Amino acid sequence: MQASEQPVLIYTTFGSLDDAKRVGGALVEKRLAACVNIFPGMISIFEWQGELDEDAEIAMIIKTRRGLAEAVLAETTELHPYEVPALLVLPTEAAGDGYRDWILEQTKSVS
Repeated sequence: MQASEQPVLIYTTFGSLDDAKRVGGALVEKRLAACVNIFPGMISIFEWQGELDEDAEIAMIIKTRRGLAEAVLAETTELHPYEVPALLVLPTEAAGDGYRDWILEQTKSVS
C-alpha cells in the first residue's frame, strides 16, 4: 500500500451540532472523507486570549486517507466557524483490509 493510501483520522471540535453536521456532510459529499463521527456532549476547558474558559463542544473524527489530509484540513478550515479550529491528523497503525478498502473507495474522485 502506498503511503498516500494509509488511513488517517483527523480530530476537530465544534461549538454546535449543526456546524459539525454541516462541515462533516460537506467533507463526505466532496469525497474528502469516507465517514465522520460526531460526538456531542463534550466539555472543553482551555485558555483563550488570556482567559480560562469552559464550553460545551462537539468532537468530530474524520476518516480519510493520508493523501487527502491537506485537502481535508484546508476545506475544514474554510468551513469552520472557529477562528483557530483544533485540527489534528492522527496516523493509524493498521486497518482491517475491508475497512481500509472502503475508505479508499469512498474517497476516490468522482470525475
